[in-house]
Amino acid sequence: MAERITVIDTHTGGEPTRVIVAGGPELGSGTMAQRLAVFHERFDRYRSAVVNEPRGSDVMVGAILLPPQNAERAAGVIFFNNVGYLGMCGHGAIGVAVALDHLGKIGSGVHRLETPVGEVTIELEGKNTVAIENVVSYRIAKDVAVDVPGLRAYKGDIAWGGNWFFLVHDHGETLAADNIERLTDVSWRIRQTLEARGITGEGGALIDHIELFGPSGQGASGKSFVLCPGRAYDRSPCGTGTSAKLACLAADGALREGEIWRQESIIGSVFEGTVRLLNGGRVAPRIRGTAYVCGESTLIIDPADPFAWGIRS
Repeated sequence: MAERITVIDTHTGGEPTRVIVAGGPELGSGTMAQRLAVFHERFDRYRSAVVNEPRGSDVMVGAILLPPQNAERAAGVIFFNNVGYLGMCGHGAIGVAVALDHLGKIGSGVHRLETPVGEVTIELEGKNTVAIENVVSYRIAKDVAVDVPGLRAYKGDIAWGGNWFFLVHDHGETLAADNIERLTDVSWRIRQTLEARGITGEGGALIDHIELFGPSGQGASGKSFVLCPGRAYDRSPCGTGTSAKLACLAADGALREGEIWRQESIIGSVFEGTVRLLNGGRVAPRIRGTAYVCGESTLIIDPADPFAWGIRS
């Protein structure tokens, strides 16, 4: 008998999020981190079926809505993509908020989501505008040198914004939509070199996001190109990447508490970010963006279909 998975598709600044609202696996009643482990170990085929081809694509990010441990929270959520799982996803949280509103689960105002890396606040400011207060973000290293074979030497900051980032300013590349192939190649080779040389986040954590940034030509504070773990680039300005960037700016004394930083994506969409300064050089980032519902559908998992659970590389 075929299984059916009900999803709502949204996009945030051009970056898609496919939200599972019914028909997903039973993951138990633990924390979101514990449920993520169950998802990964026992039900990874659902991740593949939802975001991989033939139903999805490399750029698709998935989210599954779950009952929260704390009944006062709006929902629990686990984010995933074409190659695995994400601790947090900023554009995805904005998309989830708009999907929850579409479902009639929340209305305008402040709500909280449980994620595998902690709780985040979402504020629905209107039908499509959402501000999130992300997990505490911080930089652990500045101007880390890495010599990439066949390219050049780069210096980057290592920072946490819900995922681990290597943020590079002096890269010599043109941040433009017609240069995405080159930007992807450079970023991927930087990531491969970091991994080969054992350069990590805290506790040996893999740095799986590369962010090249520079000036905006459209009046924003800065522009970025973010390469995600599965080698797809982020169409949005990247919520966790913007959080990591804000943490670096604050650490350098270049961003005051409450001052607005407007982060432009490689396709021109914009997030607005501010920080609250915390002890130890850490910040509580707040990211504002827009998301839209662009589809509702039922995915059919036909046992006779050889690619029912997605095409895995």
